[in-house]
Amino acid sequence: MLTFARQSSNRWSCWRGFNRAFVLIISLSTACCLLPTVLTGCTRIDKEANAAQAANNNTTTTPAYGDTIVEGTIGEPSVLIPMLAGDASSHNVAGLIINGLVKYDKDLSLIGDLAESWDISKDGLTITFRLRKGVRWTDGVEFTAHDVMFGYKTIIYEKTPTPYSEDFKQVKKAEAINKYTFRVTYEKPFAPALSSWGNLVVLPKHLLEGKDITKSELGRHPVGMGPYKFVKWTPGQEVVLESNPDYFEGRPYIDRYMYRIIPDPATMFLELKAGGIDWMGLTPIQYTKQTNTPYFEKNFKKYRYPAPVYTYMGLNLCLKRDKTTGQCIEKHPWFSDKRVRQAIAYAIDKQEIVDGVLFGLGSPATGSFVPNTWSYNPNVKKYEHNPEKAKQLLAEAGWKDTDGDNVLDKDGRPFEFTILTNQGNSVRINTATIIQWRLAQIGIKVKVRTLEWSTFINEFIDKRRFEAVVLGWSLGLDPDQYDIWHSSKTKEKEFNFVSYNNPEVDALLEKGRGTFDIEKRKKAYFRIQEILADELPYIFLYVPDATPVVHSRFKGIAPAPLIGMGYNIHKWYVPEDLQRHKVIP
Repeated sequence: MLTFARQSSNRWSCWRGFNRAFVLIISLSTACCLLPTVLTGCTRIDKEANAAQAANNNTTTTPAYGDTIVEGTIGEPSVLIPMLAGDASSHNVAGLIINGLVKYDKDLSLIGDLAESWDISKDGLTITFRLRKGVRWTDGVEFTAHDVMFGYKTIIYEKTPTPYSEDFKQVKKAEAINKYTFRVTYEKPFAPALSSWGNLVVLPKHLLEGKDITKSELGRHPVGMGPYKFVKWTPGQEVVLESNPDYFEGRPYIDRYMYRIIPDPATMFLELKAGGIDWMGLTPIQYTKQTNTPYFEKNFKKYRYPAPVYTYMGLNLCLKRDKTTGQCIEKHPWFSDKRVRQAIAYAIDKQEIVDGVLFGLGSPATGSFVPNTWSYNPNVKKYEHNPEKAKQLLAEAGWKDTDGDNVLDKDGRPFEFTILTNQGNSVRINTATIIQWRLAQIGIKVKVRTLEWSTFINEFIDKRRFEAVVLGWSLGLDPDQYDIWHSSKTKEKEFNFVSYNNPEVDALLEKGRGTFDIEKRKKAYFRIQEILADELPYIFLYVPDATPVVHSRFKGIAPAPLIGMGYNIHKWYVPEDLQRHKVIP
């Protein structure tokens, strides 16, 4: 699954229930406002006592129930029904509430979640899931195969506005054999088949049958069966969850999970130090320059690890689209020229961004696959900083400064455009500002505009109202990127929002997902990366490291490369004498 990534929090713990989602990454840079001593009338914080406890090196580390974890996030969820959500914030919250049939373990192997076990036929076309018995939705109704069947039918329904339907349209036949057995048969080999059965298709049939899912109250008041239960969502402020005592893997140790929505990373960092939040993603300057004091090292623990994400500048290749099909009917007058896109790539100094904005906490990106994965091709065309080459390509494309104003023009139109990115992500904003400066040096005038996250996605990305965007993708662990690059995925709310269209890439995407042979898949994905590096529908910028920080009283955290931290959240705990949030009867 892919989702829009929200990059500043850098938590990358989203692989709880949605396994293949590509997630649009905005800044998860966490920021908060000061929290009072009483949290939502349910817990009380004794900060002085907690500080003294944290300083006590003899504190017991025995797991205990209790306490609240408060995570700071710059972005608010959009909807808490997974199949309708394309952003990381929504999936991070929903992943605590709703489980999938399968999930990834720390070693990146697929293990059972709601599925106790499964069998795969010799030809790989049929998967039979045996579901856990006795699992109940938090309203008391038993979870069964009929819920999965209902979710499957919903996600492939043509009127369901989801970017994830294509995986499930590969299914030839789906059957609820009985209450605890669900079987799917594919028309032809589909490599991501098993990993696709995360929480996207897990829906409470008894609450949604016969209703319009887009108008359901479950979008803001979900019912699940995961480690946490929904309590409340205060728009613009917080989302509050409480532990599910009937969770099938055992009651989580931490009683409450709170997301605090704080649009500014600097404010969030102040909140972290003041005790208002426990967990956030540090910005590069916070990680390298502001967290090395004895107080901070005693009270907090920093982490750094590779994450399956990358940041890019996406260029809108289409000026006008068919409203029904989403297909381009009029190309963008200059971004549709490959020479222009390559010139922009040559003008940007990626290493400058990595060194100056990321403070070395990452690496330049070369494509839509990330290093340390089997599908990554390290030998694609690279664009070292070369402004003279950029000017040459622009001249070949007909762009010249005919009026001496230091801005290139063609056919009487100056070369100027606006880059959109999300508020609260200082890394993205600084990156866009550097790009603005570098492009000015070759005669391109750029404006930078920031937008609140949900407005950015719903009103600009989904409706294709942009010229260029600085965004990121959080990638699934299977390399299939059909939803991003296939020319059929250009409708509103689908992920090919730059309207990229290449018949060879389409065929390679279909070939890569249509075989179980790893070498054949690798060959297809290597070739896709070669084409994308040449055609540049995105200017691939950088692959950032994840740099989260958590208060040191939390134990049981075991982050792993690519999968992050949240996969075992129900096992995190705070020793009793370190707990700072006490339940008020």
